[in-house]
Amino acid sequence: MITQQISPLVHPLLMDQWQQICVKLSQDFGDAAFKSWISPLELVSVENDCVHFNAPSRFMKDWILAHYSERLHFHWSSVLPSLTRIEIGIKISPPPKIKLVENESTSPQLQDNEEFDENREDMSAALDSRFTFENFVVGKPNELAYAAALRVAESEAPLFNPLFLYGGVGLGKTHLMHAIAWHIKKIHPSRKVIYLSAEKFMYQFIRALRYKDTVAFKEQFRTVDVLMIDDVQFISGKDTTQEEFFHTFNALVDNNRQVIISADKSPADLEKMEERLKSRLGWGLVADIHPTTYELRLGILQAKADCMDVKISKDVMEFLAFKITSNIRELEGALNRIVAHATLVGRNITLDTTQEVLRDLLRSNDRRMTIEDIQKRVCEFYNVKISDLLSSRRLQNIAKPRQVAIYLSKIMTSKSLPEIGRKFGGRDHTTVLHSVRKVQEFCEKDKEFSNDIDILRRSLEA
Repeated sequence: MITQQISPLVHPLLMDQWQQICVKLSQDFGDAAFKSWISPLELVSVENDCVHFNAPSRFMKDWILAHYSERLHFHWSSVLPSLTRIEIGIKISPPPKIKLVENESTSPQLQDNEEFDENREDMSAALDSRFTFENFVVGKPNELAYAAALRVAESEAPLFNPLFLYGGVGLGKTHLMHAIAWHIKKIHPSRKVIYLSAEKFMYQFIRALRYKDTVAFKEQFRTVDVLMIDDVQFISGKDTTQEEFFHTFNALVDNNRQVIISADKSPADLEKMEERLKSRLGWGLVADIHPTTYELRLGILQAKADCMDVKISKDVMEFLAFKITSNIRELEGALNRIVAHATLVGRNITLDTTQEVLRDLLRSNDRRMTIEDIQKRVCEFYNVKISDLLSSRRLQNIAKPRQVAIYLSKIMTSKSLPEIGRKFGGRDHTTVLHSVRKVQEFCEKDKEFSNDIDILRRSLEA
């Protein structure tokens, strides 16, 4: 049973509900992340459609709100449908202990707060047990980053120093960082690894300054075998922290220790970052993680469904892979939502229920349909180029997608036949009308083709 901190003023029913939610959160995030971030939360009260928690520190509060509040809200909403928000305060700690000690001359003196000394354990953040190389789905957008990460994890001596991984939000940078750390712990257990976010590095450095313990801070970070800093862009503009990170980086590289960095931009594009630090960060291998492709998104969904041990139809998978293109995190979140809904209300997962459950997510991406949107989506579906779609080529593998795109443009936009023809390489209205009729005929004769049209239409209009 998971034991949580709960205020004695909380009603026993809410205590039971919080315990049940914690079990689900532990399954969502893994034991390590749960124990590090969720377990320290204290449930204070539930009132006015708001759940109130206390966190031990401002840093922990900010981190939970940024990374875990969505799932907290989701699970609480299942037991409190009227829930509007989650609020997290900061637990007021007792004043620091100040004790008198005797110096060599037996005169009393005040000793500084010992909090930093007492907590000077491994500063490494918790690793998510789900983020391993085995669970990472590889495709063209991330194959270089994956290969480089695996090589670095397997090598005892630095191959690329630093290894710099960068890409947009939710594309797998943190997954690879955790995977490297897990792999090193598995095959080289004696190596000392510190993995943490740039924010936490900054937080630890500020604490060291506050408690006048920078010597211990430097020793801890500069004697590791592998230092891993996630989201390094967060120290941009923080001059003092950049200075310390610069010297830490140099000390490790000079001593042949591995440094691994992730960010949302390449070193050269990091704004408000010192030029000398940008230069150092670009020394080794810089590996970009590109936006996902349809094939990669479909593979990720299938792998996620296999892990969850749920059966989801091909048309639903394809719809999700087509419609949710922003990042992997949002894609997996959408899958979690439709599975949770099906489990809780006992309904099958269909295209209709998927659109119903994800209405808010899909609506947030809504915009007016254009012929260009349709052309792009059809080209992605059939793996052809837009230039081929607009050309006069009549090969079957090009003519069919062209007819489908023209048909969808007719039924999904208000454009006239001549306007549609102009968007497809200057074709006349009779050619457009012919394409529309051909697709209608195919749909009547070929069920699989009809399903493809339905998936395309739903992915565009959802």
